[in-house]
Amino acid sequence: MAVLILSSSSMCCSCIDYSIAFSEQNRLSDFRHKNGSLGGEKFGTLRVFPFGSNVNWKKNNKKQVAFCGFALKSHNEELVVNGKPRKGSSSDEVLGVLHSISDPIHALFYFKSVGELPNVVHTTETCNHMLEILRVHRRVEDMAFVFDLMQRQIIRRNVDTYLIIFKSLFIRGGLRQAPSALEKMREAGFVLNAYSYNGLIHFLLQSGFCKEALEVYRRMVSEGLKPSLKTFSALMVASGKRRNIKTVMGLLEEMESMGLRPNIYTYTICIRILGRDGKIDEAYRIMKRMDDDGCGPDVVTYTVLIDALCTARKLDDAMCLFTKMKSSSHKPDKVTYVTLLDKFSDCGHLDKVEKIWTEMEADEPTAYTYILLIDYHGKSGHPGKALETFEKMKARGIAPNIVACNASLYSLAEMGRLCEAKAMFNELKSSGLAPDSVTYNMMMKCYSKVGQVDEAIKLLAEMSKVQCEPDVIVINSLIDTLYKAGRVEEAWQMFCRMEEMNLAPTVVTYNILLAGLGKEGQIQKALQLFESMNGHGCSPNTITFNTLLDCLCKNDEVDLALKMFYKMTTMNCRPDVLTFNTIIHGFIKQNQIKNAIWLFHQMKKLLRPDHVTLCTLLPGVIKSGQIENGFRITEDFFYQVGSNIDRPFWEDVMGGILTEAGTEKAILFGERLVCRAICKDDSVLIPIIKVLCKHKKTSVAQNVFVKFTKELGVKPTLKVYNLLIGGFLEVHNVEVAWNLFEEMKSAGCAPDTFTYNSLIDAHGKSGKINELFDLYDEMLARGCKPNTITYNMVISNLVKSNRLDKAMDLYYNLVSGDFSPTPCTFGPLIDGLLKSGRLDDAHEMFDGMVHYGCRPNSAIYNILVNGFGKLGHVDTACEFFKRMVKEGIRPDLKSYTILVDILCIAGRVDDALHYFEKLKQAGLDPDLVAYNLMINGLGRSQRTEEALSLFHEMQNRGIVPDLYTYNSLILNLGIVGMIEEAGKIYEELQFIGLKPNVFTYNALIRGYTLSGNSELAYGIYKKMMVGGCDPNTGTFAQLPNQS
Repeated sequence: MAVLILSSSSMCCSCIDYSIAFSEQNRLSDFRHKNGSLGGEKFGTLRVFPFGSNVNWKKNNKKQVAFCGFALKSHNEELVVNGKPRKGSSSDEVLGVLHSISDPIHALFYFKSVGELPNVVHTTETCNHMLEILRVHRRVEDMAFVFDLMQRQIIRRNVDTYLIIFKSLFIRGGLRQAPSALEKMREAGFVLNAYSYNGLIHFLLQSGFCKEALEVYRRMVSEGLKPSLKTFSALMVASGKRRNIKTVMGLLEEMESMGLRPNIYTYTICIRILGRDGKIDEAYRIMKRMDDDGCGPDVVTYTVLIDALCTARKLDDAMCLFTKMKSSSHKPDKVTYVTLLDKFSDCGHLDKVEKIWTEMEADEPTAYTYILLIDYHGKSGHPGKALETFEKMKARGIAPNIVACNASLYSLAEMGRLCEAKAMFNELKSSGLAPDSVTYNMMMKCYSKVGQVDEAIKLLAEMSKVQCEPDVIVINSLIDTLYKAGRVEEAWQMFCRMEEMNLAPTVVTYNILLAGLGKEGQIQKALQLFESMNGHGCSPNTITFNTLLDCLCKNDEVDLALKMFYKMTTMNCRPDVLTFNTIIHGFIKQNQIKNAIWLFHQMKKLLRPDHVTLCTLLPGVIKSGQIENGFRITEDFFYQVGSNIDRPFWEDVMGGILTEAGTEKAILFGERLVCRAICKDDSVLIPIIKVLCKHKKTSVAQNVFVKFTKELGVKPTLKVYNLLIGGFLEVHNVEVAWNLFEEMKSAGCAPDTFTYNSLIDAHGKSGKINELFDLYDEMLARGCKPNTITYNMVISNLVKSNRLDKAMDLYYNLVSGDFSPTPCTFGPLIDGLLKSGRLDDAHEMFDGMVHYGCRPNSAIYNILVNGFGKLGHVDTACEFFKRMVKEGIRPDLKSYTILVDILCIAGRVDDALHYFEKLKQAGLDPDLVAYNLMINGLGRSQRTEEALSLFHEMQNRGIVPDLYTYNSLILNLGIVGMIEEAGKIYEELQFIGLKPNVFTYNALIRGYTLSGNSELAYGIYKKMMVGGCDPNTGTFAQLPNQS
């Protein structure tokens, strides 16, 4: 559009910007040709007319604007007359004109003229553009005028409005600097009205800056302005999320003091916040206030308080309130019912669940209600309940639609119940329902869950056949499944096929692939994929950056990760806590402690660090010796979070420090925390004691325990006592463990089942049976209920102390109650019965296992095979072994060893050798005991060559023979007359550092005696006496008679 504007006013010339003169002479000539010469003087390519005209030509595709007396136009509509906008100009046209003006004075003149039109034409966009023009030219005073106009004409101020103003006043740090920026704004002439304050507070809250929003609110009130009810509600919600009850209730009081009447929503916010913090009485008082103020609670209010009562385990009160709600004009909705059903089922009150469900059914639940419940149960981790609801839906004659089926399939997928999922899938198809992409996606998840990836891929082909177009969610799911199954190439092929399917990859697609590349350590490919995202019109989100940062940090590219972090902030992608935690971990891993601390402090300006942040940062800081710095970081975090720090946090932090920095620095740091009352309990002590006891440093552990409890005033709990007692028992120092046990009782710390079990076990192992039963009696007297482990230990020790009948009586007493025996219960009893020769009772006890639902394991069968075998019932023993295999119980090394032993004892060496070979075929490695038994068995059967062959095989396998091995070979070689080989074996055992014992010498003496070499037999006897080995009766029995 070409526009010529002429003015009879000389004022127009006074503000001409000659920099916007003509540059295309032919256009001016063309104009003259068409409109005649107007006279005037030529100034370069600009003609300045005596009466003050200004002609401003731009390229053909730009709008042309100037400020003159009258306008001529070519073929487009007129936009500007006398330097002012024509009436009826639209906002878009005004914005276009402003875009074409580079001079701030001209632009402001035009902007003001638009503002004077009878109808409001200016928008946020036109005003922000004007502000930006003025900011660039540093015309702050004029910017204040524009901002005031926005307030007067009630034009919405957005975040950009404030950021432009902040920039003009050189305020760095973005919107978060609003509290400090307001003073500078006022000094510069920007005076905010109530509407602006309300808007600014909302922007801050939307950005997560609750603290700053409250500061702006305080300033607003101090200036005598009244926040809106919506602003109060938003501030209360934000403060409530941070569990800042004091602030919430203060806001409620301030609201009322300003004459604002709280509404249902405001009161409900207070009830929710108080309820979540367990302040039920105060929540009830708020509800009473609602009634008093004539603002009765609605269904949401009731549901919120019911939820709070259930969470506080005040289930009867919740039911009373539910009943009151039903009697009022407000009937429970789906959320109310779901809340009650969920809470009561979690607490195991099945009768109440049934009652609530019955009441819900009486309210005639619809298909939608059922779908809601199915979906809720499935996604809240109760897929079983979801499926029950689905069945109830069908039982009531409500035909499930595709949404209900999909919700149920979701639950089946979560549980990996493929068969049922397939049945449901086929049933819905046969019922005439057409599966949609969600249905197929759920079925693919079912197949993926059980590892049937190929079946999942087949469903994709089936979708095409039934003309159900797969959506990007389905493809993403398949790519994820293939990647997790290790089929990386196929995953990428699926990604490439998306274009053929006319599907555009989403940010989820890229996130899945980036995660896969990260696990493979393919940094360059990950970076290339990331860079390609924008080219495909897909902007990365926070998860994308976090995935890439994790990949870089785990592959020691933390410096590159930091660059990507900076890039993230320029791409309008807000870092979250995980972002910072990932890079901090990268710095700590690279031992860049200074950078990690720096980033931590940067993080605090934007976000509140969480437990993971501290658990990531502190171990590296303490390891570097910066204990005081680490303490300050912890102290600052403690005062920010306050009561939200729990015991697991301290245990996690100290656990990390112990792993990275060692016990010495961890103890120093722990002492600092306790001394300054940052941690007042023993949660910092527990990990220290645990590590010291694990490394058998029990004396050090006790010293640390004494220092923390006696000197620093930490009150020890049961957990730390149990750790110490267990540690001392582990190193067989029962006396100290017992003293600690007595100390804890004196200190008023009641022992639990674990404490008693530890000491009972120690007494049993040391043979102190009477003390064991005294302790058991004390346990019962103190009201500490024994568990299965306790009873099993008592039964086992009764059997060991030859009190089998008493053990049997205890067993029968227990099973007559609610005791569920385990293999550890039956094992000692069966073993005792067998050793007492009570074979029928042992067999009966074994058969009784099945009755009590206790499946025998390999240990039980080992006892049976050994017991029957040692009593000469070798065939029965073999039958038990075969039965074990038949029942799918894999025999262990001990199983084979026992069988080989009893077969060798019975002289069935071939059978023993058969099972010895089966042992190796089963993938088990024979140990020293197994080889010794087989070598001895072969030797006793005078199959010495085979015995020697096994002896050499054993050595080739890296198993070092012991004295039993050598003694067995020497004895059996001597018996068959291979006395020379026996002598070599004797020399070998001495060569490897073994000391012959009386059985070694007896075996040699016997060999020489049997071979008729009395002189050598007595020579060995003399060597035995000189070596300090005392003979036994067997020695003299082997010596030849001297005649």
